[in-house]
Amino acid sequence: MAHQFFFNPFILDNLPVPSSGFDVVQDISEPRLRLYITSHGVKSFFVRKRINGKDKRIIIGNYPDVDIETARNAVQEILENAIKKRVVRNKKISFEKFLNIYMANRVKRKGYSKDKLERAIQRHLKILLDRNLSEIMSQDVVSVINNIEGKAIAGRMQELLQSIFKYAVDLGYIKQNPIVNLPKIEQNRRVRPLNKAGLQKLVRAIEKEENQTVRSAFLMLVYGFAPKSKIFSMQWGDLDFNHYMWKNKPLTDAAVVVLENLPQDGKWVFPGRGRGHLTDPRLAWKHLVKKVGIDNLTMDDVYKFLMRKLVWASDKEEVRMNMNTLLEDVLA
Repeated sequence: MAHQFFFNPFILDNLPVPSSGFDVVQDISEPRLRLYITSHGVKSFFVRKRINGKDKRIIIGNYPDVDIETARNAVQEILENAIKKRVVRNKKISFEKFLNIYMANRVKRKGYSKDKLERAIQRHLKILLDRNLSEIMSQDVVSVINNIEGKAIAGRMQELLQSIFKYAVDLGYIKQNPIVNLPKIEQNRRVRPLNKAGLQKLVRAIEKEENQTVRSAFLMLVYGFAPKSKIFSMQWGDLDFNHYMWKNKPLTDAAVVVLENLPQDGKWVFPGRGRGHLTDPRLAWKHLVKKVGIDNLTMDDVYKFLMRKLVWASDKEEVRMNMNTLLEDVLA
């Protein structure tokens, strides 16, 4: 049974990340609204509906791209649409044109993340773009997937195609998903390599980084209890040092010390090249990981490690106290 509580931004922002698989929570205000949280920290609103004797989960969108009130208001319309008779469209459409419809209506990514997905599509699915959607067969998809190097990206492209064809069926452009029975690509689950001793070595190595912006950004990966994308895009206007808050999220004492030592002369806490913020200092991280000696350590491994150990509470000050206590314990 899903854990039930009143959905609000503070609680959803601080939900603990499961070590594997996913957890489900349910809104008390709109009991039909639920939310997945995966081991990768992805949070997705969804509703359940029994259609033609089968239990279906209909994704509304990822949080926080879709806010709580929008998700609540969408529930009734989604359930009504789910039981409507499917429209059959006889007009042919190319895979590329339908892909544009899919990207506009179903993909909530923005900025760098969306650009990365579009590059992957052009690289790996280009051969399908000029084909008529209804003429693409299972063997065509298998051929495309088999030509992709690396099981991880091949698996993601297969999942994307599954979603695209399912959406095409829902909109009536095709009668059947051609890869509905295609088996998933088996992947060796990645073991996160970070432990307490490794985190201590990592912090000591970060403190020796000469570039102040990079050093402070990497320290905030430890002290900020947030994914790298949120850390690197921090804005001074979102910080309240009087109340130790970052938007609606508590700041640890160590985070405040790091941030107060930075020059506050722009919009971004961690400015990058040009007018934007720091995005992906992978080269600096690669050198750092090599010094520490922890193979395959990613920036978000730090966030996952700490969130698995953090004791969650509904009171913000109590969460802040728990965050400080955890840092003292793991870095002592």
